[in-house]
Amino acid sequence: MTKITVLGGGNIGEALIAGLVAKGYEGADITATNRSKDRSEYLESTYGVTTTADNSAAVKDADYVFVCLKPYGIVSVLEEVADSLPEGAVVASMAAGVTLEAMETAAGSQTPVVRVMPNTPMLVGKGMCACAPGRHVAEEQLEGVQELLSAVGEVATVGEDDMDAVTALAGSAPAYYFLVTEALVDAGVQLGLKRDVAEKLAGQAAAGAGAMLAESGDSASQLRINVSSPGGTTVAALRELEESGLRGAFFRAAEACATRSQELG
Repeated sequence: MTKITVLGGGNIGEALIAGLVAKGYEGADITATNRSKDRSEYLESTYGVTTTADNSAAVKDADYVFVCLKPYGIVSVLEEVADSLPEGAVVASMAAGVTLEAMETAAGSQTPVVRVMPNTPMLVGKGMCACAPGRHVAEEQLEGVQELLSAVGEVATVGEDDMDAVTALAGSAPAYYFLVTEALVDAGVQLGLKRDVAEKLAGQAAAGAGAMLAESGDSASQLRINVSSPGGTTVAALRELEESGLRGAFFRAAEACATRSQELG
């Protein structure tokens, strides 16, 4: 029986809870904290979990503690619960920017801490979570965190030095794809399509392309080549995108995101 605590019952916390329950973990073995009574009642009735507003009480029997809060709240909450953490409990932060060193200092120098960078597709079970283990995390403890996170998508292990790049390529990346899809919708409207039709066409194209990337076994480059007939319509469109500097824009966007992640730390 694995006891799991989720500190913060917002969107990311709920997504984790929903994935765990869907994978067969008992709601009775999950404790979630939240400040709102209505939100707590919703989590209890929907997933069968225990809720409380007392973070220290929530962690006292936990095997794994997932801190699903905004970056500015991570250290203060870890300081709050440090004396209540059971020996051997693993703490996993689901926030960008906060370093392992800062979290280990706040939670206690011997506490096993894992830094996780999730992304919002975990809300639909298609997340990408990258894990960077701290100094005191045993292999089996890291494997436990990975197994739990696999309930909401794919999991990768990286060094902490890579976490800013991970934020740029996975944590923030869904917003890039949403922006591209939004731009395609507007382009369709400019071409004379009704907005609801343009939204359906562009949205399904994005969903289908994502499924092909995940399931076909081909690289993004090969999939692009497969749809680019010599002298055809797609090649004409791709030329415009390249000449407009799309590739360079993504380079600069990823650099800006990674730099901001570093600044938050």
